[in-house]
This record gives sequence, C-alpha cells and structure tokens, in this order.
Amino acid sequence: MVNSEYLDVFLDESQEHLQAINDNLLKLEQAPEDLSIVGEVFRSAHTLKGMAATMGFEDLAHLTHNMENVLDKIRQSKLDATSGVLDVVFLAVDDLEAMVQDIASGGDGKRDVREVVSQLEQIEKGEEPSQESSPKTTHSNTTDLEIEVFDEFERTVLEQSAEQGFEAYQLRVTLDEKAMLKAARVFMVLDVVEQIGEVIKTNPAAEDLEEEKFDQSFTLIVVSKSTEEDVKNRILKVSEIEDVDIQKIDLKASSAAMKEQQQAAEQVAASAVATKGEVANNSKQEKSADTPKRAEASKTIRVNIERLDVLMNLFEELVIDRGRLEQIASDLRNSELNETVERMSRISGDLQEIILNMRMMPVEQVFNRFPRMIRSLSKDLNKKVNLEIIGAETELDRTIIDEIGDPLVHLLRNSIDHGIETPDVRVSNGKSEEGTVVLKAYHSGNNVFIEIEDDGAGIDREKVIKRALANGVIKEDDIEKMTDQQIYGLLFSSGFSTAEKITDISGRGVGLDVVRSTFESLGGVVTVNSELGKGSVFSIQLPLTLSIIDVMLVEVRKETYAVPLSSIVETAIVNKSDVYSAHGQKVIDFRGKVVPLVYLKDVFEVPGETIEDDLCSLVIVHKGEKVAGLVVDSLIGQHDIVLKSLGNYLKDVFAISGATILGNGQVALIVDTNALIK
Repeated sequence: MVNSEYLDVFLDESQEHLQAINDNLLKLEQAPEDLSIVGEVFRSAHTLKGMAATMGFEDLAHLTHNMENVLDKIRQSKLDATSGVLDVVFLAVDDLEAMVQDIASGGDGKRDVREVVSQLEQIEKGEEPSQESSPKTTHSNTTDLEIEVFDEFERTVLEQSAEQGFEAYQLRVTLDEKAMLKAARVFMVLDVVEQIGEVIKTNPAAEDLEEEKFDQSFTLIVVSKSTEEDVKNRILKVSEIEDVDIQKIDLKASSAAMKEQQQAAEQVAASAVATKGEVANNSKQEKSADTPKRAEASKTIRVNIERLDVLMNLFEELVIDRGRLEQIASDLRNSELNETVERMSRISGDLQEIILNMRMMPVEQVFNRFPRMIRSLSKDLNKKVNLEIIGAETELDRTIIDEIGDPLVHLLRNSIDHGIETPDVRVSNGKSEEGTVVLKAYHSGNNVFIEIEDDGAGIDREKVIKRALANGVIKEDDIEKMTDQQIYGLLFSSGFSTAEKITDISGRGVGLDVVRSTFESLGGVVTVNSELGKGSVFSIQLPLTLSIIDVMLVEVRKETYAVPLSSIVETAIVNKSDVYSAHGQKVIDFRGKVVPLVYLKDVFEVPGETIEDDLCSLVIVHKGEKVAGLVVDSLIGQHDIVLKSLGNYLKDVFAISGATILGNGQVALIVDTNALIK
C-alpha cells in the first residue's frame, strides 16, 4: 500500500500526530500527575498505530504498539511518568519520526528498533530499562486474571448455569499486534465460542468491539460444558490470535469477593461521576470556546502546495498583464478603458491578497520542533533551560517557512551552548538555576520579526575583537570607529568562532555566516545585541512574501532597475556640490550622518552618456544599521512587481536578485541592495 492514493494523507496526519505526541510528552514531563495529558498522547499513538497498520507499515505499527503499552501503564497509574521512562518514550518517538521521514522519501519505513523495543518492554514489566537488547516477550499463560465484576442479572445467569452443570470461564484473548481487521477476528472468536457455549459478558462492550475501540486484547465471560483446554485450543485455531489466558470462575467460592469488588467499583464510579461533574462545571467556558474551533476545522480542506504554486504563477502573469493594460490605458487616455482597468486593478488587488494569504503558514510549523530539541540539548550540556515561545501564530509565506528552520536551529543551539551558563555558574552569579530562552515572532509593517533572546552570559566584546584581529577580519584602526552592534556583528564573519573547544554542538567556525547569508538571500536582515552577564538578543527581519513585492522603479541612463521598498529608508534629490570625497569614497552629509554613495551606472557598467545636471537622485537603502545612497538618473515611482529568477545561467550576477516584466513589456533587473552595502 506504499503507492496508495492515501499515502499523502497518511504522511500529513502522521506528522501531525507525532508533533502532538512530542508536545504533550513535554507537558507531561512538567506535570507527570496529569493523566489527561497521558490520554492525549495515548490517543495520538493509537491513531498513528492504526493508520500505519492499515497502510502496511508493520515496523511503525509494531513500535507504536510497544510505546502504547507503556503509556497505558502510566494512564492506569501502574507506572510513574519519570524522566527515565519518558527518555525511552522520546527515543521511540525519534525512531517513529525517522520511519515517517523515510516513507516520505520513498522508502518502506523499515528500521532496526530492537533496542528501544526491548527497553519499552522492560519498562512495561516494571524493570529498569537497559541499553542491551532482549528478546521479545509474549503474554504468559497466567491464571491470575482479575475477576470481572458482574451485575445482579449476570450473577444470576452464572449461578443457574452452574446448577445445570456448566462451567464458567473468564478468557482474555490477545490478538497478534499485526492483525489488520480486529473486529473480524473478534467476530470469529465469538462464533467459535458460541459453538461450544454461551457468551455472558464482553469487556469492552460488544459495540466497542465491533468498532475496534480496544487495544490488542479483550475479555470474555463464557459458560460451557467443555474443558479449559478445549475452549482455549478452539480459540487459538482462529488466525492472528497471539494468546488466550483462561481461568475458571468458582462462583460459590468467589461470591463474597465479587460482592466486595462490586461495592468497590460502585464507590469508584460514584467518585468518578462526582469528579466528572466538578470538571464539567469548571470547564464549561473552555468547552464553549472550543465549539467554534471544531466548527471552523470542519470547513478546511487540504490542498497540495503544488496547486497553489501553479495558481500563484498564473496570477503573476495576470499582474504583468495588469501593468501592461494600465500603461496602454494611460497612453490612450480613453475614459471607459481607464474605468475598466481601474476596476480590474481593484479586483486583481483583492485576488492578490487572497492568494498570498492562502500561501501563508504560521511559524508554529517551524517553532513546534524546538522544545524537544532544547530538552535533548540541555540534557547533553547538563544545563537547565526553559524555552518560551511567543507569537507562534504569526504567518509567513510558505517559501520562507521552508528555509528558516535550519538557521533558527543554529541560533538556538548557539544561545544554549554559548549563552546559557551551567546551573552552578548561574547560581554563583546570582541567577536562577534554570536559564530562559525566548523565541518570539511578530508582524511589523510588511515584515515579520523573529527574535531569540536568552538571559545567559552575553557576548564578551573584548573576546570578539581579539578573535577578529587574529583572523584578520578587522584592523586595529577599525575598532575605534565601530559601535558595539557592529562588533557583535563580526560573529557572522566566515569561519569566526569564540568557542574554546570544538564539540558536537559548536566551535568549528561554521554556521553563523551561513545563517546570515540564508536570511539575506530571503531578503532578510540579522542583527545582534548583547549585554555581558545579562544575555543576548538575535533579531531577524524577514519580508512577508517573496513572490510579489513592492519596489521603487529607477532609471539609470536608458535602463530601468527595481529597488525593493523593504530596503529603502527614503528617497532624496541632492545638489552635486554637496558630494564630498572621504578615503577615496564619494559621500554626503545626510541628516547629520555620513552616507557613502554607490553609482549604479558604474556598478552595472550601464552604457550611454552621462546626463549633465547639477542635481542627482538618491535612493537611501539600509542593511541592518549600515546605510548607503544609490545614485540614479531619475525616480520613476512605486510599483507591484513579480519577482522572476534569472535562471541557472545567470545565478551569480553581482547585486542582482532577479528580474521582472514591466507594463511596457520591458525587463527590469531587481537590485540586491545587501550586496552593494559593505
């Protein structure tokens, strides 16, 4: 079934359930007594097991079943959710994620999980898990089953059956964990039993058995004139039955015991009803708040992202034609045509907003995997770290979401390894043992900001300067002119590292430069602020989308270029007499700040004669704290344009990030301002 049409749905839902398991296990570690959390984990695991078995991924279903057994023990309060137990469960989840990833990559989902299965089985038996693998144990043929509690009618039937020479048996039938159609196996077992006797009671109830609302085993109370061995052997002949535990019920000897059990069960039931009523009263508001959410969820559908990409490409062509129509209408000056074009522009503008929103995804999709990573990393480093996530509902374009995961992982690992101190150091510095890392996302204008803040040791300014001088990144003369933020920015230089020793986590001098280049390739900017002994803040500014962007069109001689509005501080027209030379660089004094000038005609070697004029047009752009002025011949105006790639042949063109087609049919190159600011 690997090539089944349901594979995509299986992968999507499996990833959702694995994420839910991870999230709830982390909550359970913080509140091990909260059995409602265990129930959530158990339900996700049970659903995942069922889906895997249906799709034919046996290893995945087998491992989930073993994990489910441990969770069931915790759910029944027969096992404590200790850190050691959860460590093994987390290992099982890691293997499950690897299997799902393998299936997504076209594999068969097979994986050697004998060691973790062995540990889960040891935990299930109440033993301390060891690292050595042990053979799989099966259910033993025990006779210490707990006797079912019977009501008055059931007890009367059993007593009358005993008077007529029937024997009463309690059977626990365990299905093979690879059994595909459990309800069918139950029906076959009941059919066999009814040939030699009568079924008095089932646990779970018959309706639940029909709907497969049980794990791998179920209990039957049977009256028959056959012997124990005969009853057991007949049931074992049914295919996919792993084991049958059978025990004779001595009604006379156990009548008093059963009455005691009945009274105890009634007390438990009464207590449960009272608790349920109290919880219901306390959570009416929560339930009413959940109702619209469920209604909203029922109105959603899954759409393949490739279809959205095709829709986006078609709309991009529409935007290009819209610009062409606006140009034609402007040239012809026909009032009816102008009205029609204006109406089409408004409608296409609304359509553009809808399509862009369809491509938006919450950053939660990326943020959700970090709590688990932080837990593992803090254990490896013997540190106590609390991760706070704020603004996970903030939305970004899917193309950007796909790219930011790995760089954020590196920044978080950097904060924990270099930033957060060990508990003893923190206590000696007057801090709490547990460090805090805050991962925050929020909208601001047409940008999304992501911040990673820690309350650790901060960045040692002098150590950064010393390492930068040793690596030849800066010279002694540069230090006095640099602000603190510019010095901290040296961390993003290629091959730069302040780690004293190389570990699996950091210290190899790779990473932060790649982080910066990745974010800059997305049109983003990375900055860092720090206070020694107090902590650090890494801030990333990203555009909302990369497909359709706002630009300022400028003219350089006879060519048109587009400068992204997200990079522009402002535009200005200055007198050429205000341009000065400093250290071989043309600069202007702009609002009390020295701004270097970049002549686009020289950078791009634009052919043509220079227009003699006393004034020059500037586009002031920024990259973090750095500012530069782009010198152009004239400013055309602001436009929405479609960003098109230059293709593989022109991918390394300096300071050009792409191209667009204008309303008059001409091609305009899009300037990469980050590359122009040194």
